Amino acid sequence: MSTLLVWKKQIQKIYAVYSFYILRALQFVLGICVFGSINSNIGFIEVISSGVCTVVLSAVFAFLPLNAMVLAAVVLMLVQLYELSLIVAGMSLAIFLVMYILYIRFAPQKAWLLLVPAVAFVFKIPFVIPVAFGLLGTPAMVVPAALGTMVYYILHSVRVTSSALQSGGEKAMLDSILLFTNQVIVNKEMWMMVMVIILSLLIVYGVRTRAINHAWKTASVVGAVVAASLSVIGSILLDIRFSVGMIVLSSIAAIITGLVLEFFFLAVDYSRIETLQFEDDEYYYYVKAIPKIGVAVPEKQVKHITEPHEEKKELSGRKMNSEKSSFGKKRFEPELQETLAIDTAQVNEKDLEKSVDELLLTRSLNEELGLEKPQDKVDLGMTRSIESLRTKE
Repeated sequence: MSTLLVWKKQIQKIYAVYSFYILRALQFVLGICVFGSINSNIGFIEVISSGVCTVVLSAVFAFLPLNAMVLAAVVLMLVQLYELSLIVAGMSLAIFLVMYILYIRFAPQKAWLLLVPAVAFVFKIPFVIPVAFGLLGTPAMVVPAALGTMVYYILHSVRVTSSALQSGGEKAMLDSILLFTNQVIVNKEMWMMVMVIILSLLIVYGVRTRAINHAWKTASVVGAVVAASLSVIGSILLDIRFSVGMIVLSSIAAIITGLVLEFFFLAVDYSRIETLQFEDDEYYYYVKAIPKIGVAVPEKQVKHITEPHEEKKELSGRKMNSEKSSFGKKRFEPELQETLAIDTAQVNEKDLEKSVDELLLTRSLNEELGLEKPQDKVDLGMTRSIESLRTKE
């Protein structure tokens, strides 16, 4: 667990530094999913339904606000539907205007949430929607979840009935209106999934906000089980075909999504729960405090390793510099070291006389040979001072 927490901290640091590029990449992937889904389901215009066009649109809208991507997706859908039928495009425009009035006008910054449910249905994991929205949002998230589900079923219905929706004479136009209304407005499967998503989302939110241990994990599991159960029961009652594999896969994906979201957005230590009680003039307060899990990211230590031959060169260079700086002094190094080590308070008088005599003899030879340096003069002066003190004693 500690290793995962360290990875989490490192990911957060990377995101803090490269957040612009990471968000652009995620927005590009979302654009690929959205525009690709539209072109694969209702790609009636071959020019704008190609993979190159999908990639170009995704790359362009990756650097624009998410609301611009929502608008582009709506325009692309209407253009594709217009190629199929003017009546279908008009009725779809009316549905999008209702969505704008009910949701986008009140929450323009969250209009991109309409795209998430549609993408989840395309990948056959619809139960991820109530779990993700219920864990991270509020009960108001039922609106974009339901509208996004309706957008997917509009695309799906048009793809299934595209051949029958081709406009012809007046009778064909009337038939197109009735067929589109029956497939979209009176679609039993669509309304069943809308109710499943809404009820599951509210249950996930209700469990997540309870003061129980492991509330997020419990909410994820309960939400996935409730969504799967309601889907099976509703399909049986309404005589709708359903896939057991899809329901199981979607439930597993929902639980995994809940665990991942808890790891990144909650991460608390339930083993160190504290219950606090205090009061003021009007209320008694009972507070349950759960500490967050914190971990220190280990810092990297850089060690400089010198190669053996380089180390030898370095040592030899230092030795040569030392020899140059101590020219004329190296021959007498034992005597100098011995002189500096003399302690007049501890050595006996005979050793002191012997040392001073040897040092005076050495200094006199240096003067005659011209090898004396300023430091040597200082040392000689110190020696003569010692000699004078010894004479006085």
